[in-house]
Amino acid sequence: MTDSPVPHERATRLRSWLTRSIRVRGLDSVSRSIRTLSSGDRLIFYVLSALLAVTSIAGLYALEQSLLVRVPAYGGSLVEGEVGSPRFINPLLAITDADRDLAKLTYAGLMGVNGNGVLVPVLAQSYTVSPDGKTYTFILKKNASFSDGTPVTAEDVVFTVEKAQDPGLKSPEYANWAGVSVRAVNSRTVVFTLTKPYAPFLSETTLGILPAHLWQNISDEEFPFSNLETNPVGAGPFRVTNVSRDASGLITGVTVSENPHYVLGRPYLAGIRFQFYEETDQVVNALANGTVESAYGVSNGPDTLTAPYARVFGIFFNPNDTQVFAQQPVREALSIAIDRENIVKNVLGGFATAIMGPVPPGSSVKQAPVASSTDPTAAAARILETAGWQYDGNARVWKNGSNTLDSITIRTSNVPELKSVASAVRTDWEKLGISVTIELYEPGDLSQNVIRPRKYGALLYGMVIGRNQDLYAFWDSQERNDPGLNIAMYANKTVDALLEDERSNPDPAARAADLQKIEDTIAADYPAAFIYAPDFTYTIPASLQGVELPQITTPSDRFANVAHWYLKTDAVWPFFAAYR
Repeated sequence: MTDSPVPHERATRLRSWLTRSIRVRGLDSVSRSIRTLSSGDRLIFYVLSALLAVTSIAGLYALEQSLLVRVPAYGGSLVEGEVGSPRFINPLLAITDADRDLAKLTYAGLMGVNGNGVLVPVLAQSYTVSPDGKTYTFILKKNASFSDGTPVTAEDVVFTVEKAQDPGLKSPEYANWAGVSVRAVNSRTVVFTLTKPYAPFLSETTLGILPAHLWQNISDEEFPFSNLETNPVGAGPFRVTNVSRDASGLITGVTVSENPHYVLGRPYLAGIRFQFYEETDQVVNALANGTVESAYGVSNGPDTLTAPYARVFGIFFNPNDTQVFAQQPVREALSIAIDRENIVKNVLGGFATAIMGPVPPGSSVKQAPVASSTDPTAAAARILETAGWQYDGNARVWKNGSNTLDSITIRTSNVPELKSVASAVRTDWEKLGISVTIELYEPGDLSQNVIRPRKYGALLYGMVIGRNQDLYAFWDSQERNDPGLNIAMYANKTVDALLEDERSNPDPAARAADLQKIEDTIAADYPAAFIYAPDFTYTIPASLQGVELPQITTPSDRFANVAHWYLKTDAVWPFFAAYR
């Protein structure tokens, strides 16, 4: 009697029998049919089959691609050209645009500004404001850390603010923090106390925070010379990884790379390389020949982005120096005589907005309407004549009793843009029968010897308005004398009250209403012939995506949402795109 096979042997034999027995009859039939074809027909069959396979695969790929969405991907770098050279990559000492640009990229504050110009928490998890508007309490995020991996604490915030308040350091931030007390409640809670309510205070907390453990033992005298000035450790989206210098030690290039510890997440760009030049023309040439890919302050075709600058330029009248400017009709006529649209189009290349009031474009304020006339000269003459002025064509002088208006001296800075604008204004005023002289000063000389002592009758100048739209220093009557910035020597009790309420009222809607009244009242008084607000221009490569420009106060504001800029993309299914 033969032994029966064991179970696993039976299974093996069964699989073998099935393999030999099962045939795909369709395939066998096709195979037999192919064998009956001639060699030429078989070739054609194989070619057609290959084409069918390729077409099917391509169709499936196209279908897949039509369903996928493109999302930002990590990687890629940008090369940017800039005029100047950094010295202090430090939010407390930054004095040049190059300083501020690199400080913006490498440091972070409790708050920041997004691409829409809205204040958002960065290092802060949350904040509260006391009912009286004088106490601000911030809670730091648990994962907030510097680029060296050490945590950002309330002690770092206290150190930074107290250092800004240190008169021995001479920080440009000193005025912003004077009178503000700061204390750490615990490692993650910091409290600011103001002497009186100041609604725009929140914008001051965008100040970049320094790591106390690296700076606390460095004296005021040593501060500007520390190696940390050009090799900073901050909590921003990038960190400095390379610095190039010329033979004299001047910085010619800086590379910043992604900071993996950035609290808002890893930036998409792997890095940005800054190349520094002495002149704007050099930047323009570098952009044209591809040495650099991006630059601000220059335009290069359709890839140039624009944003409103928080600046207003105009001719400010000083009635203390030239008595005739105390008369509102004279100021109004001189303002109306200026052809703003011509200046914007032909002098500024279209990169500006004509204005008639003190608030720059880009806010919620409705701009005072720009005077529109086919003949500004005639419109200005009618204003003077209605006020009792008569023009003596032989003497080329306007007269009103003992008052005369025959010549004006415009003083301004010796820079190409303002020289050209002053020339255009001279042309417009001379059409009105007034002789105009232009005096040019180097910027430092203009500030020290003309503006501070108020030695001008008509000053062509620009006011840099902060994002908080606080106009107090420029228009309050108490700011008429140096170091105040009320260069029009303007005094209006109604405006004084509005300025005070606008900076202290905690209600945003009420502050906006105050600002609108300030715009309308000052525009109607003509203390200055407001002319234009320049546009900020930023040329970038077509491949760079995700760039959003808020209203620009300083050029470094272009980096408001730099962590979201990207050069590379991935194709993913919609579900994963939503997740990302």
